[in-house]
Amino acid sequence: MRIIFATGNEGKLKEIKAIMGDLGLEIVSMKEAGIKADIVEDGKSFKENALIKARTISDIARGELIMADDSGLVIDALNGEPGIYSARYMGEDTSYDIKNNAILERMKGVEGKDRSARFVCAVATVITDENGERKEYTAEKTFEGVIADRILGANGFGYDPIFFVPEKGMTSAELTSEEKNSMSHRGKALREMKEIIKENIL
Repeated sequence: MRIIFATGNEGKLKEIKAIMGDLGLEIVSMKEAGIKADIVEDGKSFKENALIKARTISDIARGELIMADDSGLVIDALNGEPGIYSARYMGEDTSYDIKNNAILERMKGVEGKDRSARFVCAVATVITDENGERKEYTAEKTFEGVIADRILGANGFGYDPIFFVPEKGMTSAELTSEEKNSMSHRGKALREMKEIIKENIL
């Protein structure tokens, strides 16, 4: 058995391998597994979208342990935007430099605690047997912070350079990989899922 993670994001896969590596299972991306699939993420929540991705791949690769996540940035002053549309915000092919600058522009005039935001990550694990019977597990965690007043740091990806972590006094993109994995929404959700896999699958 191996883990096929439904992502093409190299930064994300690196985080996943760092956290899940000690399960003793090979961890590969969809691309590395030779799987191509058009996945329509039409869920109304991070959890629904993670399950949609994992189920779709699980139907193709039966017997394999399929994992998927859906994550995004939720900004209170913007009524929860970009939320579940974080990856598609302002268009699928829009660079995060453009997205981050647009968010900073929209947040002008918003001060202090009103700049509150959080990253949310839902992780789903699905195994489908040859008879089509599925086992499904989910974990969802958050990473609390505020929107910075400018872009800072080069260690992260996505919205990390505008996500300020008050207890560290820096953005998520200024944290080391180890610091980020210990605190982040994805790190916490993956560690919970790791325990679920140990208890229920391995």
